[in-house]
Amino acid sequence: MSSTTSTDWHVPARVTRTVVVWCWAAILAEGYDVGVIGAVLPAIADDRAWNLDPVALGGLAAWALVGMLVGALFVGTLSDRLGRKRMLLISLATFTSMQLGAALSPTPEFFGFFRFLGGLGMGGIIPVAAALTIEYSPPRRRALNYGIMYSGYSLGIVVSALVAMILLPLVGWRWVIAVGAVPFLMLPLVARYLPESLESLENTGRTDAARALAARLGIAPYVPREPSSDDATPQTPWRQIIRQLFSRAALRSTVFLWISLFAGMLLVYGLNSWLPSIMRESGYDLGPALAFLLVFSLSSAAGGLVLGWLADRFGAKSVLIVFYTLGGLASLLMMFPNAMVFNLVLVGISGVGSISASLVLTAYITDYYPPAVRATATGWALSFARIGAIIGPVLGGWIAALGIGVEWNFITFASVAIIAAIAVALVPRKPAAISATVTSAVQAPR
Repeated sequence: MSSTTSTDWHVPARVTRTVVVWCWAAILAEGYDVGVIGAVLPAIADDRAWNLDPVALGGLAAWALVGMLVGALFVGTLSDRLGRKRMLLISLATFTSMQLGAALSPTPEFFGFFRFLGGLGMGGIIPVAAALTIEYSPPRRRALNYGIMYSGYSLGIVVSALVAMILLPLVGWRWVIAVGAVPFLMLPLVARYLPESLESLENTGRTDAARALAARLGIAPYVPREPSSDDATPQTPWRQIIRQLFSRAALRSTVFLWISLFAGMLLVYGLNSWLPSIMRESGYDLGPALAFLLVFSLSSAAGGLVLGWLADRFGAKSVLIVFYTLGGLASLLMMFPNAMVFNLVLVGISGVGSISASLVLTAYITDYYPPAVRATATGWALSFARIGAIIGPVLGGWIAALGIGVEWNFITFASVAIIAAIAVALVPRKPAAISATVTSAVQAPR
């Protein structure tokens, strides 16, 4: 019985580049739509027609994240059954088209509705793009390639900050939102050039299609895996997989991976949504406040590449512990009356210790699970983490509404970063327990 897996395939560099580039483009589009709410939130707060208080603003920012929770849950699962490329295209089309609806919304309720629908698509991009990038990357470059691919997320936030700085004074916040629909135009290119996942073809029994695709891509030697007890199949109920992930042997791994990603997502979306508003409350004008978001995003884009390289060299777990801790300390130091240059440095470190660390954490989780259940397991972990992502903007609005001082924003987000570091430290280093329990789930009588 063949034991060949995707880690044995010789994937041509051009194929790897193609996958990384198109997944990067999809992630950049998502990064824009996630980052744009933080960029326009101060302007929406000043919109007298809507007249929203801080708690309502936080809720407005959270609607897309609610949709992302649902999207990550179901798109990741469906991609293991229906194909990762197909679900990536559906997700991309959904969240880009919904930005026009949000831009034209006459009321906050309609705005939240369209952001929720767009979130359904955004939630599916990360687990699918992660699985594709991991599959088509050499084992020794997986974290680095993932960092390159996921840098699009941070660059998307950078683009949203730049677009806001240019368009807000000229045409208002609605046009800044509408720009998020532009990536809809790249759908035909993604459909043509992005290859389907060989793993998903095999998992759905389409071995001949997988063999033909491998030949077209120049992947050789390619030996399709024969059905074995190590593989989940389309007939393996997802409930059974999830139940096994919470079995006694796998419980510690699953719980602390989920907690760490929960804290990481709370940190990312809380800071991303409220950073410009927090800096305005700290005494900066709107332009400099948006500059903090720009530095936050640029540093996390560069940091993702550095952390990806470090994770490949020294192991993801150690890198995550160190940089979540550094990010928390940087956030804490921002509560003091520092010079703007020093605060920009601290914001940059916070970006690396939140977005960059969380993208490496997502890659770590993706690579932690067996290939046949990779997207499903990652999607469920991300869905739980989306609860933290939803809480982040709401928490920022709640702190602002309390009127207890801007420093409590920094204290709160620093504490969350430390929780993430502790949770990662408690994750077992080897995924043997996960592999064993998933194998048991597949072997069990159906």
